Amino acid sequence: MLIKIPPSWKIKESDVTPEDIYFNRRTLLKAAALGGLGLVAAQTIPEAWAKAELKKLSYKTNALYKVSEPDRPLTKEDLATSYNNFYEFSLDKSEVAKKVEAWKVQTPWKIEVKGLKGPDKTLDVDDLAKLVGGLEERIYRFRCVEAWSMVVPWTGFPLAELIKKLEPSPKAKFVKFQTFAEQKIGTNMKNLPYYPWPYTEGLTMEEALHPLAFIATGMYGHELPKQNGAPIRLVVPWKYGFKSIKSIVKIEFTEQQPMGLWEKLASSEYGFYANVNPKVEHPRWSQATERVLDGKFFPTKIPTLMFNGYEKEVASLYKGLDLTKNF
Repeated sequence: MLIKIPPSWKIKESDVTPEDIYFNRRTLLKAAALGGLGLVAAQTIPEAWAKAELKKLSYKTNALYKVSEPDRPLTKEDLATSYNNFYEFSLDKSEVAKKVEAWKVQTPWKIEVKGLKGPDKTLDVDDLAKLVGGLEERIYRFRCVEAWSMVVPWTGFPLAELIKKLEPSPKAKFVKFQTFAEQKIGTNMKNLPYYPWPYTEGLTMEEALHPLAFIATGMYGHELPKQNGAPIRLVVPWKYGFKSIKSIVKIEFTEQQPMGLWEKLASSEYGFYANVNPKVEHPRWSQATERVLDGKFFPTKIPTLMFNGYEKEVASLYKGLDLTKNF
């Protein structure tokens, strides 16, 4: 007899969705089955988040995944989409959403892929979703290096599944990601000429293949807002947020460890691994606690967890690494 043991972070949807929304959604599913909407589409996202989006996310979907305890509710959508770091547009978090309004996201959004067994490829976002067999939803903690945090429901697919389908060169030890480089898109880039644009980040192959590493194409049941990294971004929940690169245009598998923009700009403050670690202070502030993004004038402060609460899942990736030198 085959016994399937779910990952430690997996829980029932009813454990993370507010009760009234959960039971309303059961009604929607029954109506969908009778009305021909189709259960695959209806199971994609909670009904209260986006009825209009159900048909858009029509690929195969999987279950929700645990990331938070009862004292870590979902961050309100209006907060998560109005408090954003995206220096290509503005240094002011509250201004980014306004600054991106003029940006017309190219459709289809092309992503260059290099370092494969075979020839290089250029794929669009839909190609990637179809390649991995569909989308799913993950609710993850998000911890910024600036010591603020939120909890976000992402829609997308595991990075590991994409890597397996792309078939990188067996020599590859790292995955390098790159954001757009055009100043006509990122209108604030010209105001920061000393920044080593374009924004670049990387993971070890082992990190990239971990089940928690995620490629997001949506959040809160909608397509990704531009300020949150439309149309496709990386989400690595056990690392500080600057590792979760936005608006990806290039993925490269390489033998050489890539150096990210922040590592190039200030290597004493921002390192390659950048794992959430409350015991290692940033050179300019403590990482022992974090401000929960909750809309309050004086945000709630809570203790920061090792690896952002994912220690059980990811600690084995860093055996032998000196965690006192996180940066």
